Amino acid sequence: MSEANAKLAGKASGARPGRLRLILLVFLSVLALGGGLIAAVGPARILELAGLGGDAAETETISDPAEPAAEEVRAALAADPAHMALPFEEIIVNITATTASGRQTSRFLKLDLALIYDSTAPDAARLPERQIYMRDSFQDYLRTLDERDLRGSLGLSELKSELLRRARAVSGGEAPREILVSDMIVQ
Repeated sequence: MSEANAKLAGKASGARPGRLRLILLVFLSVLALGGGLIAAVGPARILELAGLGGDAAETETISDPAEPAAEEVRAALAADPAHMALPFEEIIVNITATTASGRQTSRFLKLDLALIYDSTAPDAARLPERQIYMRDSFQDYLRTLDERDLRGSLGLSELKSELLRRARAVSGGEAPREILVSDMIVQ
């Protein structure tokens, strides 16, 4: 009988390390999932969800970025009556993109913009009648772009400077001062 008791005792002690491994594996998995969740949404949001952080309504007041920009443009134009805005109809063109596998594909670029110009400049009166030619020049340029050309703030800055250069070339003077982009969507 003592051999049977020894076997039972051995089985009991052998089952414990397996059970501990399972508990340790579950604990590490939960810990990894929790760390991934914190990395995905941020520690402040986790605290808000748990009821330990600040008021969620305070931090989620996200304003529409187009509204302040439009208000700033109106305020700037009202402060300086010499500058006028010439809005363009939305421009939709195809641009080139490269997929992850390296294949060339086509994407759509939708662009809403306005031209700010100096109304006291000698060539300012010609801008509304030259608008269709500026739009054509803008479309010619936009069709040559690659999706990578539009990435980040540098891409937006280069886009605006090239469109301004083309607006000045088409208008034949220095009246165009700035290009404002209200919407830029790449599908």
